[in-house]
Amino acid sequence: MSGLSEYLIGKRDALLAHRERVAAGDVKPLTVSATVTAEGRTGVRRIRAREFQIISDSGPDLAGPNLGPTSPEIQLGVLGSCLTHTYLIQAATLGVPLDSLDIDVTATFDPRAGEPGYEDLPVYPHDLRYAVRLSSPASDEEISGLREAVERTCPILNLLINPQPIQGTLERVPALP
Repeated sequence: MSGLSEYLIGKRDALLAHRERVAAGDVKPLTVSATVTAEGRTGVRRIRAREFQIISDSGPDLAGPNLGPTSPEIQLGVLGSCLTHTYLIQAATLGVPLDSLDIDVTATFDPRAGEPGYEDLPVYPHDLRYAVRLSSPASDEEISGLREAVERTCPILNLLINPQPIQGTLERVPALP
């Protein structure tokens, strides 16, 4: 048995315990958050979520020191991470054994967007696509059911397919001396 298959056994136990807590009313909605700070001298963006940090940066063509992935790259990583986690959850839930799993996420991003002569290009990553590679002794029917369950329940995939309105505010703080 591979490490991933062993992991799915523990994952299933954790999911069953979670579902018991949900049924008992012990699980409530969460507010999730992240704070991003632009750091002086480099412009690096430090993303903080709970006790974790991720660095986002630009390449030299946009005055960045290239110390981390760009925001669009992080977004693709977020989608890939959520898809991967949802595959693991659904495989554990459905009892589909997995020996290996990895997902590539790609998009088209044109840095000319919004510039004179390129006003009609999308300023956001578009043509998003992902490719799942997995190894499993499960039947084609089981793998198809797994994929359907993932596409139905993956939070970030569904956020991108069914975007939510975003509200923003701006607060001016006193200038530094």
